[in-house]
Amino acid sequence: MGTIENAVYVDGCRHADPATQGIGDDLLRAGSGMDWIGLYRPTRQELDAVAAEFSFHQLALDDTIKAHQRPKLERYDNLLFTVLRPARYLDAEERVEFGELHVFTGPDFVVTVRHAESPDLAKVRRRMEATPELLRLGPEAVLYAIFDEVVDAYEPVCDGLENDIDEIEFQVFEGDPTVSRRIYELTREVIEFQRATRPLLGMLRNLSLGFDKYRVDAELRRNLRDVEDHVIKLIERVDGFRALLQNILTVNSTLVGQRQNEEMQRLTEASIAQNEEVKLISAWAAILFAPTLIGTIYGMNFDDMPELHWRYGYGFALALMGAVCGGLFLVFRRRGWL
Repeated sequence: MGTIENAVYVDGCRHADPATQGIGDDLLRAGSGMDWIGLYRPTRQELDAVAAEFSFHQLALDDTIKAHQRPKLERYDNLLFTVLRPARYLDAEERVEFGELHVFTGPDFVVTVRHAESPDLAKVRRRMEATPELLRLGPEAVLYAIFDEVVDAYEPVCDGLENDIDEIEFQVFEGDPTVSRRIYELTREVIEFQRATRPLLGMLRNLSLGFDKYRVDAELRRNLRDVEDHVIKLIERVDGFRALLQNILTVNSTLVGQRQNEEMQRLTEASIAQNEEVKLISAWAAILFAPTLIGTIYGMNFDDMPELHWRYGYGFALALMGAVCGGLFLVFRRRGWL
């Protein structure tokens, strides 16, 4: 995308909008002026051109080219190199999108290199242009405004994460089977958020250590301390999210275990009931099988069969059937099958 906006400010007011970044132009060094160049996903050639004009340190340039850097604050002589990880919450997708912003601050210039949609640096520029008394404080004031915007943009992200955690708590107690995956994904986002926010406190404190050396304006010092207070509250809030997610994960594991135990108990009870039914059916089948067997034998109609022509044969067969059935009934009853 290249250069989004390039402007020269003199005494806190916008003085010119050069078409290029060429510092040979007198407008770019007019009086006590400051150059503020905004780049969005620049090419290697564009970065090399800006780096050559403003004498960027090679290590800082390499970090910007490679991107995927952790938040940090590094000083190379008169050049201050800052890496920030802005974030925004995407409501439609219910996830956090992390970006990367590199800020080069020199005695009379600010160069921002944005690798994602956030933060809205046009908003920062409008805010600074609306307060010339702050903008005339120079590049440090711009860096403060960028810090402030990034930290302020974290608040909606925290609100979105908090809402997601509330939804997860409801899902856990409702027994939603997909909640474990969502807990895992949200925990990863919170950890990534911690990595983006936790280094800010050390960065701001390092800036504070250089207040006297670089003669930072008293008003700007107060503003930076205010940003530091917001960062402390933000870090505490994010730490609370991670602890809460760990507790939710533990509770979910406990509830899942309880549900599994209850299911196993129901299966066991069903199996026992089924066994009782099988016993009952088997017992009655055995009882009914006895007369069937006897009746089948005496129904074969052979001429030579014992008791076939006996006067009491029919009664004897019935009595035998009853005796066998009664005996089997008593045996099964004693064993608890009936």
